[in-house]
Amino acid sequence: MAVKKKSTASKKTTTKKKGTKSSSKKTKSTSKTKKPAFGGYAISFSGRKETVEQVFGSKPIAPSEMTKKIWAFVKSKNLSNR
Repeated sequence: MAVKKKSTASKKTTTKKKGTKSSSKKTKSTSKTKKPAFGGYAISFSGRKETVEQVFGSKPIAPSEMTKKIWAFVKSKNLSNR
């Protein structure tokens, strides 16, 4: 069996010039205002003296329990803006 060789014909590549279409397109100027944080919560832990062990305890816990304990701490100390 004979192996076919690929032809090495050169392909023509077209290059587009930059800036030829930019004159026909119009740019839109959108001035969007900055959105607030999702949910609108702002929590500040500045000035707190509690340690992680005081908030979570000394035993290992699951991440879902950590979240529950953090929110219980935030709500009990009125650290959020709501």
